[in-house]
Amino acid sequence: MGYYINVEPAVKVYVEDLNPEGNKTIVFLHGWPGSHDLFEYQFDFLPKRGFRCVGIDQRGFGKSDKPWHGYDYNRLADDVDCVVETLKLKDFVLAGHSTGGAIAIRYMSRYNGYGVSKLALFAAAAPSLIKLPNFPYGLDKDTVLNIIKETYDDRPKMLRGFGDMFFFQHTSDPFSDWFFQIGLQAAGWSTAAISNTWLKEQLFYDLETIKVPTLIIHGIHDLIVPFELGEVQNHAIKNSVLLPFQFSGHGAFYDEKDKFNEDLVNFIEK
Repeated sequence: MGYYINVEPAVKVYVEDLNPEGNKTIVFLHGWPGSHDLFEYQFDFLPKRGFRCVGIDQRGFGKSDKPWHGYDYNRLADDVDCVVETLKLKDFVLAGHSTGGAIAIRYMSRYNGYGVSKLALFAAAAPSLIKLPNFPYGLDKDTVLNIIKETYDDRPKMLRGFGDMFFFQHTSDPFSDWFFQIGLQAAGWSTAAISNTWLKEQLFYDLETIKVPTLIIHGIHDLIVPFELGEVQNHAIKNSVLLPFQFSGHGAFYDEKDKFNEDLVNFIEK
């Protein structure tokens, strides 16, 4: 079932709530510039194993409202909290991919991990997606500035190029079109706003606050969030395990979806 939840007086986010009677809840936070639909191949599988899957479309993306404001990690974490409070979620697994992983990490620090029993990070854009003077990993600032420029100049072309970098395994042309259409659902201004957030936000402190068992899945061929960032997360989060995916790029949830699903289930159930 799907419904809308108010996160601000004039802003609603869309939530897909699959198998609400499941015996364990997983809350999924998608990466840029997608929606909860990116987890289709998890939502196909996990309810069969008894899990409830809650997919949140971040503001500005998917079926959610697309306000002009609110694209910093604090506000996006607040949106997650509104969903958690409205659905009265407890003892759930918080799972985030890419920018969704960064939002999950900010939620953990900002709300002291309220309700979260375990954390799963998939190619999380943390602690900084941008190379810094004292942090040599991640993307060059100019790469992100170019993404912002292309978003304003020719967003469909930018999305095509981004999709071509996303997966390591060859995807079919229809699959690439599907991925492209998900990106087009976002607003141009929200697409650019999140890119600006990458330039401003850092999560070094946030990582150190995480106490729950944490699974880190990261493709070794990731061209968007380099594998070294997964290693940094593993070092910073005391109770964490890093699983390198040998045949995955940025989208391990599809590149190696069967292994991804089984590893996620094994982590949750142990």
